[in-house]
Amino acid sequence: MADGIMSKAATMEIPINSNGNTGRLSEDDGLEQAAKLQWRLDEKAGSCRGGRDLQQVMVSGPNLNETSIVSGGYGGTTEGIIPTGSIKGPSMHHSSSSSSMTAEDAGRGVAVEKLETVKKWGLNTYKCTKQMISERFGRGSRTVDLELEAQIELLRDTKRKYENVLRLSRALTNHFYNMVQTQHALGDTFADLSQKSPELRDEFGYNAETQKLLCKNGETLLGAINFFVSSINTLVNKTMEDTLMTIKMYENARLEYDAYRSDLEELSLGPRDAAGVARIDAAQQHCQVQKDKYERLRSDVTIKLKFLEENKVKVMHKQLLLFHNAISAYFAGNQQQLEQTLKQFSIKLKPPGADKPSWLEEQ
Repeated sequence: MADGIMSKAATMEIPINSNGNTGRLSEDDGLEQAAKLQWRLDEKAGSCRGGRDLQQVMVSGPNLNETSIVSGGYGGTTEGIIPTGSIKGPSMHHSSSSSSMTAEDAGRGVAVEKLETVKKWGLNTYKCTKQMISERFGRGSRTVDLELEAQIELLRDTKRKYENVLRLSRALTNHFYNMVQTQHALGDTFADLSQKSPELRDEFGYNAETQKLLCKNGETLLGAINFFVSSINTLVNKTMEDTLMTIKMYENARLEYDAYRSDLEELSLGPRDAAGVARIDAAQQHCQVQKDKYERLRSDVTIKLKFLEENKVKVMHKQLLLFHNAISAYFAGNQQQLEQTLKQFSIKLKPPGADKPSWLEEQ
């Protein structure tokens, strides 16, 4: 009888409901009654073996918190076993959803930042345009530094005059280059006629030599003039232009400062309620920022104007001396002084008597 009960217990299926607890079947009552009957028989017979076996089956049964869901009966094969630890709920997508939310928040932050930048730019442009129109029609006040404004106007006038010197110097270079090329061609023609006209050989000969000498001195003078033009071009289109760019930034900062200053003055005339006081405080902060920027750029312009004036005097002193000495030596026919002038200013040309064309002809 004990063996029959053990066999029945070993093959009994343990159903699990949706909450993971064991269900109650009609066979459980019979199993419990059989167990009680067997216990009584064991006590009477003094045999503990069958009772211990049955008790072991009842006590050491499967732990529902650690067991697996078995498709067959209890003690069956492991096929179709699904470990309960591998069953996960909706938390499987928590990581991916969190990263998606982080990327979305970052994109939203960038968009808000760009929107704020555009908003500030639009407000600043509106204020500056309003200030510019007010100044043009004489209704708005502007901050003026009379001494600095005079220096800026003098620089612009100087730049216009130096640009004219540069334009005329380039025209002189082009005309003189054409003359040198004509002299070179004329000298070759005289030399050819000297060989083909025996009766005028001497006359064509010394004219050919004269034109060749003039051509050589002309190339030397062209080297000096080109150096002069290059230096003036650097002074006008780089040094002066750099200072004028700083001046333009200074003038923009002055306009912005006056725009925010005028806005602060208008707000100061308005009501002094809580909202009005808050707007005035914000306007004072913006105005102070623009004032600091304006004063910083004004200091930069003052320093650059000072250095520009010193550099201009140094460069023009050297270049005007070169131009004068080279022109004087050329038209005086002093070849030695002309070559000495180029050496003085470290201007190098082709060696005398070289067969290849001059560097000017290769341009």
